[in-house]
Amino acid sequence: MRPEVQTFIADGPLPDWDATEEDIDRRVRQLNAISKPVTEEEAGALVSCFGPDDCYGVAWTLLHLIETGPNPVLTTQPAPDANEWHQRLYDRALSGGLIPRT
Repeated sequence: MRPEVQTFIADGPLPDWDATEEDIDRRVRQLNAISKPVTEEEAGALVSCFGPDDCYGVAWTLLHLIETGPNPVLTTQPAPDANEWHQRLYDRALSGGLIPRT
């Protein structure tokens, strides 16, 4: 796994809307330092970095980065209490025909 991805993951989930501008800017810089495409391993690890909300749009950037990986990261329906971003990743893979409907 590349160092840029490890750095992003080490900082944990994205902050919520109450985060400081500096915290959000730091996470954006970390995310932008990750070149595309990501590997399957990196995409799988990045899934753990979604926070409780969209973090002023940063979560969308993370989602799009994860989707540059070679395969859909989530191939089974997330649990009902799963993070909303996990559900979005799954739904987008399903809608895009990348995983079969069951």
